[in-house]
Amino acid sequence: MNARKFIAGSSREALKLVRIELGDDAVILSNRKVPEGVEIVAILGSELAHLNETRVVESRPSAKPRVEKRIETRNGLSERAQNQAATLGAKVLTAETQRVEAAAPAPAPVKVETETAEQQKLLNELKAMHKQMQEQMATLAWGNIQQQDPKRSGLMRDMVNVGFSPALSRRVLDKMPADADLNWVKRVLAHNLRVAGVQDDVVTRGGVYALVGPTGVGKTTTTAKLAARAVVRYGADKVALVTTDSYRVGAYEQLRIYAKILGVSVHAVRDASDLKLTLSGLKHKHLVLIDTMGVGQRDSRVAEQTRMFDEAGIKRLLLLNATSAGGTLDDVVKMYGGPNVIGCIPTKLDEAVTLGTVLDVVARHKLSMHYIASGQRVPEDLHEVKLDYLLHRTFKDIGKASSFAMPEMDFPAFMAGLSSGIAAGREYAH
Repeated sequence: MNARKFIAGSSREALKLVRIELGDDAVILSNRKVPEGVEIVAILGSELAHLNETRVVESRPSAKPRVEKRIETRNGLSERAQNQAATLGAKVLTAETQRVEAAAPAPAPVKVETETAEQQKLLNELKAMHKQMQEQMATLAWGNIQQQDPKRSGLMRDMVNVGFSPALSRRVLDKMPADADLNWVKRVLAHNLRVAGVQDDVVTRGGVYALVGPTGVGKTTTTAKLAARAVVRYGADKVALVTTDSYRVGAYEQLRIYAKILGVSVHAVRDASDLKLTLSGLKHKHLVLIDTMGVGQRDSRVAEQTRMFDEAGIKRLLLLNATSAGGTLDDVVKMYGGPNVIGCIPTKLDEAVTLGTVLDVVARHKLSMHYIASGQRVPEDLHEVKLDYLLHRTFKDIGKASSFAMPEMDFPAFMAGLSSGIAAGREYAH
């Protein structure tokens, strides 16, 4: 018997090879899975018929007359047997093809052998070595900058020490001329800090404004300070206060005390419909200030509040705590930001050791500063923005001993540890 093996990736491919090599009368003897895929053993239908004929002859006693007769019989049956075998083979092959195609699952994706524990350990070590070499090269590079351009590296260290981000510091000093000094840095920063003009002053323009920001930023006190300025200019009957803060204990009472001192009306609202109804009755007022609830910037109620004000078309002023870290202030701007935020008011300047951080956030997010707040007194501690004063306050303590100041010898390692891909977030003009 001349059986043939056919191996392919799938049953369909193996059966195709059988048809090509042995024809449609091939008979499938076996079908099994092997590491390479599928193995099919098949023979020609004529060979199967011949095999059956031979077995019949060998099973009978040997006798000359009967052998000759048997030979004739065999010769006479061979064509019929071959035709029957061919028909049988074709039927079996067709049935086998249909069965395999129906039952065989889709070819499994080739699995790539996972890395061994030893290979993974080696890969981790190589990555650690690569990172360490990068840091060492960056440290050397910053060390060279300190030696070759000590003025530039010194100014960058000063900016970082007073609270500016390394990203902004790099951008500011990227095109620093050879004769530049700290005054040049101040001029560049002043060019990129926006201050609301007289025509944009909320007290002068009038309208409805909501003061927003996280807990403890000074919204209620700042609301009273702005209201006091408006009362002095336009009279108490032209100013009204509204509060949406129904969560904080005593929030309404605190605003009501300020309103009583100023002689202005105060209203508490619970939801969007209540707010619209209240504002419709205050259309005759020159200025309406809304004090908002005090919650963390990641509280879900912040988004609800934003939607309420956007639906009513209310402009907002964002209050930024000058004592907060840069990452926190970035998060506050992200959570409270939007097209209806017309600017910001930095607060608690009297408590901040340096103002670099809050000025950095204001510059990168291109927020217009309307006022600055530096204390609890109403209305004395609300001031117009003067950039010369702010930048003087920011850099006045350069060189002063501090546990948080970056020593000169540690500066290259510090800068090398920072990712060179940190984006400043905004483009800065020089």
